Amino acid sequence: MAGYFADYERRFGIRVHRPVDVSAVREGPGGRLRVETSAGVLLTRALISATGTWDRPFLPHYPGQEAFRGRQLHTAGYTGPREFAGLRVVVVGGGASGTQHLMEIAPYAASTTWVTRTPPVFREGPFGQEQGRAAVALVEERVRRGLPPRSVVSVTGLPLTDAVRRALAEGVLDRQPMFDRVTPEGVAWDGGRQVEADVILWATGFRPAVGHLAPLGLREAGGGIRVERTRAVRDPRVHLVGYGPSASTIGANRAGRDAVNDIRRLLGAGHEPAGELVA
Repeated sequence: MAGYFADYERRFGIRVHRPVDVSAVREGPGGRLRVETSAGVLLTRALISATGTWDRPFLPHYPGQEAFRGRQLHTAGYTGPREFAGLRVVVVGGGASGTQHLMEIAPYAASTTWVTRTPPVFREGPFGQEQGRAAVALVEERVRRGLPPRSVVSVTGLPLTDAVRRALAEGVLDRQPMFDRVTPEGVAWDGGRQVEADVILWATGFRPAVGHLAPLGLREAGGGIRVERTRAVRDPRVHLVGYGPSASTIGANRAGRDAVNDIRRLLGAGHEPAGELVA
């Protein structure tokens, strides 16, 4: 994936300034946005926040978690299955990353246990453009209402591939209900069942990386940023790409085009540059 984006950047001559960290976006002078960064302050008439979710891995808290004597990691820190050779591994999460990592780890691990909050839904049949648009529309409806976005996979289900069928038949994808607590030796359920573990792999997804936009007060009462297409409803100067329906390969291409077209209309043809470095 990194190679793909590097080729894209070179092919289209995109001028990327790196490394630059954006700490905050605030109201600036003259109706502009003040973007505070590690490379200085920028004033801009329009902003596309394409920060996605990968910088904010979500790690839930369960009682006893701090006392676990083994290793805990999020899928964001996953480097491959060989590091789990000979270990007892608990994989938490019912999404694509959880199932894929579990199937990779199982041949190396001493044992694997798969736990999820809700039973996984496996999807049979084709998944083409029509199904993709329907899935994106379901996620889009939440952000229109100002609710925190759900992942696209949460509404598409898990594809029932040949590899998944084999894993189901072999008992690798034997889902267990979510445990109630973490113990020093592993995990436990209130009914008395316990599973010893050397590693807990949290395949629990990511959250939108939008903390830099907090000073603008874009969040709704429901906890999310209300978005129409890619435009933040509370501030038409701000567009979010990689948020909600565009946080997937299904929706990202259309989202980028929508954001650019809306900003062109906002700025108008032949106007001054959209942004400038001021400090």
